[in-house]
Amino acid sequence: MSPLILALLAGAVIGLALGALGGGGSVLTVPALIYLLGFSPVSATTAGLIIVAVTSATALYAHARDGNVAWRTGALFAAAGIVPAVLAGAAAGHLPAAALTTAFAVVAALAAVRMLRPSGAEPPERIRPAGAAGAGAGLGAVTGFLGVGGGFLAVPALVGVLGLRMKQAVGTSLLVITVNSLAALTARAGTGGDLRWEVIAPFTGAAILGAWDGKRLASKITGPTLQRVFAFVLLGVAAFMLVDAIA
Repeated sequence: MSPLILALLAGAVIGLALGALGGGGSVLTVPALIYLLGFSPVSATTAGLIIVAVTSATALYAHARDGNVAWRTGALFAAAGIVPAVLAGAAAGHLPAAALTTAFAVVAALAAVRMLRPSGAEPPERIRPAGAAGAGAGLGAVTGFLGVGGGFLAVPALVGVLGLRMKQAVGTSLLVITVNSLAALTARAGTGGDLRWEVIAPFTGAAILGAWDGKRLASKITGPTLQRVFAFVLLGVAAFMLVDAIA
């Protein structure tokens, strides 16, 4: 199968997951780029940042139009993650492939476990600035290091630490992810490996279009069911990546 067809199919599936789940779907982008499209781990995480930044910015526009973005809160949360995203993005370009793959597998497994746990986050009685800064910095580091959006981390943090409503948290997380992704890309300039735009461009376009179908899918299948199915798929991918890194 040609790389173009694979890029379109992989992008559509990941976009479907993003649209249906609202967060966490982009974590499959890097494995797809490595194992289906032949990217190196460094190139895949850099390309993942490009794909995540574009799809997040596109989705952010739709959420902002509906009034579901807390701009000031999101800007402060994102600001805490800019420096960690830049530092982590720069460091990732110099790590051995096996180390990067192992780190990604661990984070993917944690994302799957987080999805399998019932959401019990409640708005706090008092917002803790130190907690908000720590959560923002942690998300920035994960985004910069592994090239994933981190919606599975951002949404619970925005609800549990900053007290946003769920719809606002989902929309605001897209602002945070877009900013962190762009910061990490700046740090990776010239060290991102071989970026094959003939693959990245159709992959991104298919992901954006797939996200719209994902929203329709979410209206027909219950959210918890979709989340459990995706979590088990993600656990399988994480296990495969871990075995591949160790072998």
